[in-house]
Amino acid sequence: MFLRKKKNRSGSTSIVVIDKCKGIYKEVKTIGTSSNDSEIESFYQQGKKWISCYLGEQDIFDVHDKAIEEKQVTEYLLSNVENILLNGVQLILNNVFKLTGFDAIEDDIFRQLVIARLSQPMSKAATVEYLKTRFDEDAQLHRIYRYLDKLYKTQQELIQQISVEHTRKILGGKIGLMFYDVTTLYFETDYGDELRETGFSKDGKHSQPQVVLGLLVSKDGYPLSYSIFNGSQYEGRTMLPVVEDFVQRFNLDDFIVVADSGLMNQNNIALLESQNHKYIIGARIKNESKEIIKWVLALSKQDGVFNETRKGKARLIVGYSDSRARKDRFNREKGVKRIEKAYRSGNVTKENINKRGYNKFLEISDNVEITINQEKIKQDEQWDGLKGYLTNTELPVKEVYEQYSGLWTVERAFRVTKGTLEMRPMFHFTPKRIEAHVCICFVAYKVYRELERVLKVKHINLSVDKVLDIAKTITTIRIKLPLSGNTLTKTMLLTQKHRSIAQLFDDDFWKLI
Repeated sequence: MFLRKKKNRSGSTSIVVIDKCKGIYKEVKTIGTSSNDSEIESFYQQGKKWISCYLGEQDIFDVHDKAIEEKQVTEYLLSNVENILLNGVQLILNNVFKLTGFDAIEDDIFRQLVIARLSQPMSKAATVEYLKTRFDEDAQLHRIYRYLDKLYKTQQELIQQISVEHTRKILGGKIGLMFYDVTTLYFETDYGDELRETGFSKDGKHSQPQVVLGLLVSKDGYPLSYSIFNGSQYEGRTMLPVVEDFVQRFNLDDFIVVADSGLMNQNNIALLESQNHKYIIGARIKNESKEIIKWVLALSKQDGVFNETRKGKARLIVGYSDSRARKDRFNREKGVKRIEKAYRSGNVTKENINKRGYNKFLEISDNVEITINQEKIKQDEQWDGLKGYLTNTELPVKEVYEQYSGLWTVERAFRVTKGTLEMRPMFHFTPKRIEAHVCICFVAYKVYRELERVLKVKHINLSVDKVLDIAKTITTIRIKLPLSGNTLTKTMLLTQKHRSIAQLFDDDFWKLI
């Protein structure tokens, strides 16, 4: 803001207050107009006083000098910027990592690998570059590989112990329900070994070597323990070793094991009962004795109604759901249309000639003439909407159903670890490196679930993935002060999205959880 002596056509002079904003000059106020030099000077002095009052008693020339000084200071600071980090994700996850207790393992490489797995899952070589460019972390590839060997040998047990103790804490001191399921992890190679073998792949990679991963999670999906098995291992033989090992290591005595029907066999049930372990397992009601099948098919099909009978020392509970019936019918019709299209077009291959899935409806004669058996379809329709559960607990039937429904938490764990965390495909080839890679992913999922819990507790209505996506665009500026040698840091929360998660960058926020 300044004064201008404006010459008028009449020969007079006006004293005008001018303001400049974004390159545009604007007349703010006319102080006075005169042709007399002394009056013009008087108006000029009045104008200076008016500006001083307007600017809070600052002289116009002082303002100009301060603007110059401000620019110089700003340029000085910018010239001493030491680094600009895209570390919003790291700042959040460092706090969650500490909250779960994993900071008890005093090794920066461990923390770096876990956070990189959550932020930008890549190969170990690419992770080194990512940590350097985004977080200014001094990571070296040979040190990472050495650490993977160390993790396998000395820290794996401690990591699971930290995870279990944290889970106990947030569940009120008791584990209670334990959900178990398995998945497969394939390798981008054509060659296997004693651990990596071909087998039934849940990823459809039947020709590639794999390992079988068994995962135990608690209520609400917090990971408890895991084990790796040979790729050709039958999944039904994995549950008992994992459960028994976990129970003995952590001295559990009051829990219920929940697993799906794929893990149910007479040997598993007998072993669970011999150890007095409580269980809820999905029942294969179509494979039951003729007497039980007759009982099941005679049940009245009412939505939400459960019936039960005894099977040895256990209770067999069968429920019916209209929504399940619609899903069963839809899937069957879709499967039949697919195989009908295949055999009509003459595209039946050796892979089609089996009894898996909906191919069970095919009738194959000696000369490989194929027809669809309508009678088998009608028999299958009788089972629509029916689901069985086997348990040795005394829980009410509705509660058995609700507890079994919690198995989706394990399925979700596999989706997140395989998808978001990119646990597979794996490129390591030695057992200890494979185990260490799985361990890093296990911890990363634990941190993921803890952040999810924090967001829920603090009523931040955003998903973990959304929070991390926003955090990836948040920067921290580091400025080195040459005279003092100190470094100033400022995390920049500039946009509305940034401000939606601003409290996650407040140290006091994490102290109150």
